[in-house]
Amino acid sequence: MDILIVNLMIMLKLSSIMIGTMQIEVMAKFYEELFGKAADMVESGWHGWSVDNSYFMVGEHSDMAGNSKDAGRIMFNFETNEIKAEFDRIVALGAKVIKKLDESEENVIATLADPDGNYFQLMAPWK
Repeated sequence: MDILIVNLMIMLKLSSIMIGTMQIEVMAKFYEELFGKAADMVESGWHGWSVDNSYFMVGEHSDMAGNSKDAGRIMFNFETNEIKAEFDRIVALGAKVIKKLDESEENVIATLADPDGNYFQLMAPWK
């Protein structure tokens, strides 16, 4: 691999994930409850949470009407050691279960959907 390409890859870091929506209040409430805290930033129709070393945002976007049409195209993962408790808590918040939690698998992963139908995964740390 070219050394320049390797150096460019090392310089990249994920800074944020942004989700556009037409139902900002519903989405903001869902993620506020999911993260267990109010948004760290609310500005110009966007709500943002500092999560670990990155930022997670939902905001008004006029081109995003209805549910996600390709919900599984891009997914983001939330990792926890308390996977069963977090799965139950997030489902109680209203997340739709796409793939149930299966603790018999080597790497425990469940797939859920937020109020706009965007898929995300809840996972235990990789073994």
